[in-house]
Amino acid sequence: MTSTQQLPSAVRPLALVTGVGRTVGIGAGIARRLAASGWDIAFTYWNPYDARMAWGTEPGATEAIDRALAEQGAATAAIEADLADPDTPARVLDEVERRLGSVTALVMCHCESVDSGLLDTTVESFDRHFAVNTRATWLLIREFGRRFTAEHGTGRIIALTSDHTVGNLPYGASKGALDRITLAAAHELAHLGVTANAINPGPVDTGWMSEEIRAHCLDATPLGRLGTPQDTAHLVDFLCSREGQWVNGQLLKSNGGFE
Repeated sequence: MTSTQQLPSAVRPLALVTGVGRTVGIGAGIARRLAASGWDIAFTYWNPYDARMAWGTEPGATEAIDRALAEQGAATAAIEADLADPDTPARVLDEVERRLGSVTALVMCHCESVDSGLLDTTVESFDRHFAVNTRATWLLIREFGRRFTAEHGTGRIIALTSDHTVGNLPYGASKGALDRITLAAAHELAHLGVTANAINPGPVDTGWMSEEIRAHCLDATPLGRLGTPQDTAHLVDFLCSREGQWVNGQLLKSNGGFE
């Protein structure tokens, strides 16, 4: 399923945000914040992932996100995308360019995250984590760099990462590789005037926390509250702005001091 709202704007830059499957997710929060700051938004979603997870799918989420972005004046394009398929990143960029134009900011919020440790992770799960979290990130960045035509100095690459490892081995390991790929882009795409940063938002409860995990996170955060999608969105918004250009090649923690 795909959908489009409004016509592309001649003055608004275009951001591609991946992993925007639920209205309560970090990706949706980022998309809404960027739309409010004057960006047009293309976003991807993949409902079969949510269907496998404890929170399940959210019927009507794509349409609701589309409407929220359009209310901020954004032209939008929602694209269903299985990022475990190596052909998907190029297909997504093709579709975005056809419908909305060239991408100025690539914000990657997609992930595969299934809890398992050293002794019980399956080869299939390990490979799927690296296909989605690592390989797809590289291929999206590669396509973005090959196609980038926006004004020198305006390009942005941002990837969400994590330092979680114990009990979540394939997720943490694949995110560690994502970090290296993203930070390499700050140097390898410097000739295009593109910055690249990774953000670790810490634990953000988007429906996955048990009461035990919630209590632990509250105790471990100096401000005594959980992170929200809006907390991450504000940092992404700054990095995508002209004022955020000098922050480049960094792995940033935006986690309220969580330890």
